[in-house]
Amino acid sequence: MLKAKILFVGPCESGKTVLANFLTESSDITEYNPTQGVRILEFENPHVTSDDKGTACEFELWDCGGDPNPTGRNQKHLTSALNPVLPCRFESCWPALTKDSHGVVIVFNADTPSHLKEIDMWYSCFVQQQLLQDTRCLLIAHHKPGSGSDKGNLSLSPPLNKLKLVHSNLEDDPEEIRVEFIKYLKSIVNSVSESRDREEMSIIT
Repeated sequence: MLKAKILFVGPCESGKTVLANFLTESSDITEYNPTQGVRILEFENPHVTSDDKGTACEFELWDCGGDPNPTGRNQKHLTSALNPVLPCRFESCWPALTKDSHGVVIVFNADTPSHLKEIDMWYSCFVQQQLLQDTRCLLIAHHKPGSGSDKGNLSLSPPLNKLKLVHSNLEDDPEEIRVEFIKYLKSIVNSVSESRDREEMSIIT
């Protein structure tokens, strides 16, 4: 069975946990509470298979905490190519989180202007520094209940403009993000399968 590890990262209070619960159908909890460290959700999706025979795929979704810690003792600042950012409380765990990951989903609150700057850091640390292909990264602009669903042009930095951007509104149109996430899972499975095939061919030859 093909297995894939996907990271859910982004600024604090972006709605990662609620969105992760919804997409993996693992919980009916819809309250917004900070994630302490990381939660690992194991799931399968009936619409995503690894071959023509319908072989199931197993996914691990790592829901990572993103609580800023500007007053902490660890004052090392991570910087992206464009923006200095605050250190993160769980920064020391990041190398372990990124190990053997196949994809990264960056979630941010589309109605919080500061998140547009913060997501540059998440992209730099979890995609660029890990030499992960941009095709394995999905950017989700999440709209919390009551915030509306304005999908106007977002002021993203040039590196982020290259990524696939989708909007999420679980109140007004929950199926839209579910469909987009299934498309993303299929792209990850195809990419992982191709990489595995190339490795097997290199061994044979």
